[in-house]
Amino acid sequence: MSNSQSVGVAYSDPEFTTCYATQEIGYAAAAQGAVTQLTSKSTAVTLNTSAGQITMNNASLATVTNVPFTLNNSLISAKDVLILNVAGGAATAGTYNVFVSTMTAGSATIVLRNISAGSLSEAVVINYAIIHGAS
Repeated sequence: MSNSQSVGVAYSDPEFTTCYATQEIGYAAAAQGAVTQLTSKSTAVTLNTSAGQITMNNASLATVTNVPFTLNNSLISAKDVLILNVAGGAATAGTYNVFVSTMTAGSATIVLRNISAGSLSEAVVINYAIIHGAS
């Protein structure tokens, strides 16, 4: 990479502003957090970190049903991307989908969907990471 310059574990190409990683890329422990949802699956949570883990309430969720809740996070901007995945809490793999339905500065609406054949009462764990866009 003749036009590259070392910047820690990554290399920046000044001509194309492309980043090539030679090791893992992610958030340090200080940029991560955890929160547990109170009361119900639709209760809002607040976690002001760039990455984190949300443990949902174990209230019942009927089959093929969506439940939205708000993630309040002062680091989210309208130009960011929020990546989500179900990290645990489900007795059977593949019983839930999770996605972002709306996002504004300071918050995102996350939707959990039960895609199983029956009602479930599990404390689903959702991991998230923000890809910060230009402000």
